[in-house]
Amino acid sequence: MTGFARVEGVASGIAWVWEVKSVNGRSLDTRFRLAPGFDALEPQLRTLLVQRFRRGNFSASLAVTHTTPAALRVNREALAQLVALISELAGEIEAAPPRIDGLLSLRGVVETVEDELPTVLEERRQAVLAGWETALDRLARARTEEGARLAGVLRTQLGEMRALVEATAGCAAAQPAAIRERLQTSLAALADLVPSMPAERVAQEMALLVTRSDVREELERLRAHVAQAADLLQDDAVGRRLDFLCQELNREANTLCSKSADIELTRGGLSLKAAIEQFREQVQNIE
Repeated sequence: MTGFARVEGVASGIAWVWEVKSVNGRSLDTRFRLAPGFDALEPQLRTLLVQRFRRGNFSASLAVTHTTPAALRVNREALAQLVALISELAGEIEAAPPRIDGLLSLRGVVETVEDELPTVLEERRQAVLAGWETALDRLARARTEEGARLAGVLRTQLGEMRALVEATAGCAAAQPAAIRERLQTSLAALADLVPSMPAERVAQEMALLVTRSDVREELERLRAHVAQAADLLQDDAVGRRLDFLCQELNREANTLCSKSADIELTRGGLSLKAAIEQFREQVQNIE
């Protein structure tokens, strides 16, 4: 399911912003983009997410800015190396002496001095983690709201599938008569070409055709699968189980169509396959 959450806060000299979103996915996949200095939190962040969600593609970003100006210092060791290198090259290259502002602008010469006391760093980490849990709470609420709306759609689709199964069962009830009529019509058409077939042989052929075309078991399994899907909608995290049920529903609908000896039954089976596919597409959106 889809969802989005944003949480921001201030703690121990920093301001931070969490943004996390989820989109549909068959499994659980996570991607983090963390501010420098907070990369070590990723395993803990991932664990907290996995404890709450089971399915979906999640992406999260953490932006951090300092609320107080950081002190600057010159890396004298790096500056000394640069001055020595300039002196060494002075006899080989004709160039104007470097300006101090040019030296200070070189990367690594001027460094930011941050308050790196362990207690301060830990306070920041704890604040960011607390913000992450709040973001997950909000994301879960957003997904729950979408899930409630989606459950209504799925129940409607299950109702349509249930009606199609019963309509198809009505067609199947007339199958033996349709098979007998078709066989008798074929025998009548061949009466002038081949000797009359004994009544016993006709009965055997009819029994064989009826047995091969009996779809009562498929219809019963379709009813059972639809009922099970309706029961699963009462539980949490049922996406994968419903996905499996869709495969079974589609299998039974395919068998029903292949065994059909009646045009109305075939149409009913095809309509049922279309309804199952629509249901399956929606099932991909739930956890």
